[in-house]
Formats: sequence, structure tokens, C-alpha cells
Amino acid sequence: MSTALVWMVPIALAPVDWVAVIRRDRRTETWAKPATLAGLLVVALVLGAASSAPGRWMLVALALGMAGDVALLGESVGRFRAGVAAFLVGHVAWIVAFATLGLPRPDWSWLVLALVAASGLVTRDVVPAAHRAHGSSVSLPVAVYTLVIATMLVCAWFTGAPLIAAGAAIFVASDSTLSVDRFVRPLPSAHLLVMITYHVGQALMVLGVLDAIAG
Repeated sequence: MSTALVWMVPIALAPVDWVAVIRRDRRTETWAKPATLAGLLVVALVLGAASSAPGRWMLVALALGMAGDVALLGESVGRFRAGVAAFLVGHVAWIVAFATLGLPRPDWSWLVLALVAASGLVTRDVVPAAHRAHGSSVSLPVAVYTLVIATMLVCAWFTGAPLIAAGAAIFVASDSTLSVDRFVRPLPSAHLLVMITYHVGQALMVLGVLDAIAG
């Protein structure tokens, strides 16, 4: 199967989810959201991710992302905690994938520290707001998650792979938008923006890891 053809799976599924978000069509979103991640899993498998250690860790990260997507389809605090847990472990898997690719830290990669600082500034009120609303049962996991995703972002840039770096930055932008919208203040079109940046970020990281493996 050609590379272009296999990529058509998530490329076709993601806009279905985006349109469902715009229309507030929860029934369609319930299957289209995890199906998009399943499509990325198919891409990674068909293009040989399972043949290398970085690729296998990437498959774990994508599977956990899909589990997190399913959990976050619910509105309860319990479902939110489950989603945070799935994505947190998924980010650990991404970190291991990047580490096994190698972290040569080219000069430009140190710019990631500015991104980490900017993300921290944007989301500085998230943990206190989560604590006020739900106590430590939510604020503590959110705080740990924030540290882990920041580590994932740094490791992504330290790989020296532009696609991985861009994907991780977009992924962090997605999570930052989600957290501010959920805990601090409503943001216009936040749900749609979160999903578009989430899918694009994940796709770029998959593309970057596959390219690094092939190279």
C-alpha cells in the first residue's frame, strides 16, 4: 500500500470529527474522534513502525491517546481523570520514543525553552483553578501532566527532527487551549481549535518519527 494512500485514512476521518464538533453532533464525534487516532495507528503500523523501538513506543503512545480520547468524551470528573492518566502515560511513551531515536540537541532546539516558558505563562492559572473547582484529586494529576507534557516537548525538539518538533509544539498548544478553556475561562471555538491542533500535532509527530526511522 502506498504511503499517500494509507495517509488518506486519518486525513478523511479528522474532518468528520471537526464538522461534528462544529455541529455539536455528539453521536458522530463519539466514533470519529477515536477513529482518527485509530487511523494514525494504521498509518504507523502499515509504514513499519513496529519494526523499530521508537516506532513501537509511538504505537503505545497512539493507543493511549485513543484511550484518552474515549475517556474525554464523557463530561464527568472521573472520565476527565481517566483521560489525563491515559495521555500522561502516552506522553511518557512519546518521551521514550524520542529518546530511543536520539537527542542530539542541535543549536536551534534550545528555542524550545522559550516555548515551555510561554506555555507555562499561558496556563499558569490552570492548576490553581482546577484545585478550587475540584480539589487535589484533579489539580495534582493536572500538575503532574503539565510537567510530563513539557518534558515531552523538550525531548521532541532535542531530537533535531523539525516535523517532530513542530508536531509536539502544536500538541502542547492544543492541550493548553483545552486546559484554559476547561478550568480558567471559556475560549471562543475552543473545542474545534483543540481538535484540529491535536490531530495535526499527532500526525506531524507520527510523520516525523516514521521519517527518522526510515532515514
